[in-house]
Amino acid sequence: MLSSILSKKQCAACKFCCSFRRQSLWETPLFPPEVVEKLGKPNEYGVVGEFAATGDGDACRLVLENKYRTADPEEEVPCTFLNPQKGCILKHEDKPFDCSIWPLRIMRKDGELVIALTPTCPSIGAVPSQALTELVKSGLGEKILAYAKEHPYIIKKYRAGFPIIYL
Repeated sequence: MLSSILSKKQCAACKFCCSFRRQSLWETPLFPPEVVEKLGKPNEYGVVGEFAATGDGDACRLVLENKYRTADPEEEVPCTFLNPQKGCILKHEDKPFDCSIWPLRIMRKDGELVIALTPTCPSIGAVPSQALTELVKSGLGEKILAYAKEHPYIIKKYRAGFPIIYL
């Protein structure tokens, strides 16, 4: 979705969004039940994911807590579906929506849905560019909001420091 702003080469070289420190586990992508059923058992990817329900019954998150090897809070654990050489191994239809819109996030702030920028993306930075803002306002934002209304489990609670691009 964001290929006009971020090149696949940039993303493949970085992979920041595909690894998680303990304090960023809230960012772990959410998967719908039908994809969890496929990825939670032997599958075409050769990797079996471990999932946990989110509590709302509509989605599951990838379990990564048991993959940390140290007590270091800065240790990062890669997504189960990240191949260090090739990047994400998931096909488009199995990739979580969260991953498809990174570094954007759909969040709820004061009861309203907003689209915010994850300020830690090394390629975008902490401040949305004019090009990113225009992309979101020229149709991408409406697509994200429509998806969120249909799949409310992807909506995250707003966090301070996330610049709001679209209301």
